[in-house]
Amino acid sequence: MRDTRKSPIARVAKDKRGVSAIEFAFIAPVLILAYFGLAELCGAMLAERKASHAASAIGDLVAQATSIHDSDISNIFAIGGLILAPDPSTTLGMRVTCVQADSTGATTVGWSDASGTLTANTKGSPITIPANMIGPSQSIIRSDVTYIYNVPVAYLLPSAFTYNETFYLRPRLVDPIPRISP
Repeated sequence: MRDTRKSPIARVAKDKRGVSAIEFAFIAPVLILAYFGLAELCGAMLAERKASHAASAIGDLVAQATSIHDSDISNIFAIGGLILAPDPSTTLGMRVTCVQADSTGATTVGWSDASGTLTANTKGSPITIPANMIGPSQSIIRSDVTYIYNVPVAYLLPSAFTYNETFYLRPRLVDPIPRISP
């Protein structure tokens, strides 16, 4: 008489009940990594937008003033730090510079203030700006922001992104804007 029972190996090979679970076990880690990588990439892109907005905002606030005092500068830099919230602002550097052109068009630093990881430009030192930005005997406000965004989970992305943003704005009410220190 012939044994019609199948061997255990043949039964396992034909059993299809666990295929979906096995496929999920292969695919799930890839999907989870992709999700976290995309979330971190979005966080890095948002930090870049915030750094750009901070540079624009601090330059715009200075360009609207008729004069700049020490308290104005500290308040403007505080606003720049708040723009990055809730991201940490420990790696944030901000600088505002009044660039003045003489009658020949040569540009020098009229005054400069900085906060965080940036240093102020030296008053009277030459500074290069893009061509045709200002004419002779005019001034312009230059705002610089540098920000290092540290990725919390650096499996798929670099551990840090460095953003450097520069904005140029024309003074709106007086030209040049005087810097007053008590």
